[in-house]
Amino acid sequence: MYVSCSSLAKGTIKEEAGLRDAISWLPEEVLGSILSLLPTKQAASTSVLAKKWRHVFKLVHNLDFDDYDVRQPEEEEEEGGRKWDLIRESFRKFVDAFQCASPIKKFSLKCHFREKSEMAHVNGWICNALARGVLEMSLDLWTAFEVFLPCALLTSKTLVKLTLGSQLCLGNIPPGVSLPALKSLFIDSIFFTYGDLCNVLLPGCPVLEELSVLHVDFVGVPFCISSRSIKKLSVSYKLESEITTMPGMSFHAPNLVSLNYSDYALEEYPQVDLESLVQAWLNIHYSKLIKRPDMSGLINGISNVHTLHLTPASTNVISRCVKHGLSLPLFKNLINLIFWGDNKRCWKLLPCLIKQSPNLCTLLIHGLDEYTCDGTMHLVKVKVLHLLAVGGTARELEHLMSILGGVLVDDGHILQTRHSRWSCIIQLQDRFRFLRLSKSSC
Repeated sequence: MYVSCSSLAKGTIKEEAGLRDAISWLPEEVLGSILSLLPTKQAASTSVLAKKWRHVFKLVHNLDFDDYDVRQPEEEEEEGGRKWDLIRESFRKFVDAFQCASPIKKFSLKCHFREKSEMAHVNGWICNALARGVLEMSLDLWTAFEVFLPCALLTSKTLVKLTLGSQLCLGNIPPGVSLPALKSLFIDSIFFTYGDLCNVLLPGCPVLEELSVLHVDFVGVPFCISSRSIKKLSVSYKLESEITTMPGMSFHAPNLVSLNYSDYALEEYPQVDLESLVQAWLNIHYSKLIKRPDMSGLINGISNVHTLHLTPASTNVISRCVKHGLSLPLFKNLINLIFWGDNKRCWKLLPCLIKQSPNLCTLLIHGLDEYTCDGTMHLVKVKVLHLLAVGGTARELEHLMSILGGVLVDDGHILQTRHSRWSCIIQLQDRFRFLRLSKSSC
């Protein structure tokens, strides 16, 4: 049988072409899963590959829309008039192309808009994502007017994670919030009408475990966080000018395990119920607007903590309060203390904390070079002492001797005190030099 060379060549070409396009023969659901691994914009670009691919991009599980993607950096200062209208129209058409009924897992929308009429499009996109059973939703909307989000957003039965921002006024949150599956809620500079976060939104999230509330240069700071279910809480307020108008800050979270709190010291903390707290990170700044803050409610409310991290700002303001009459509670469960000091006032607090922490085992100190406190600290229970970012200077060594009341022996590797011997090891961890001292009996 005779087969021409040209026939063999054509057959080889067809075979190679078939191999190269083998992916097109996969089921559309599988192709959608593959495209979900790509950024949304790249997934959409596959629609020009072939007729079969024309609508496959709609089957992706993760949608990420950012109107910056349709603008050029040089257009930032040319957004007025006709140009802005063209940009908005292009972005709307791009998002509209993904509207369908296939299930999705994640939906992220970042966009700027100037006209209230544009919210009709935004709400339509949000409702479509909710109807498709979305699990995670992130909305970063920038506008100058009050925004009314669709009621369906606050009654979703599938949402597990919700992120809302930024610098938005949502008006009154309607009653009947019901988010039975929501476990994580992140709020970035959202204006809440009096008590809406505490009294309306959070009660509608019965299984919420993680809550983050960030306010930067934006009014409407929530002054109460109340939830029986949350286990991890992060609160960060950066609006000094508003602190005199706040009626204090309250936390009612009896099952909270982890607290990260950054703020200015307030006049009072009326209610702090954190009986299950295991670890706390405090970054509380002093402001001249409130010369005599009362932090007794906050300090007493976290006294059950096992691990406590205090920044220089916190040690400074707590020390001020102690000077003006604050009595430190007994930290009966405190095992780990991370203490940052940068002035004499801060260092005066450390011996007081150690005295009130009978079960303290590990102490990490940062800023030893600025140590200015006189007198020996009796670290009876402490077994491990970390000195962070040490340079090995004579001044640091002198301060270490002052803290422990001892002298270095055995070629500088053993620190001998009246009651204990400490082995000294320099370690490098997370780009910081640690001096680790481990206690052993004499």
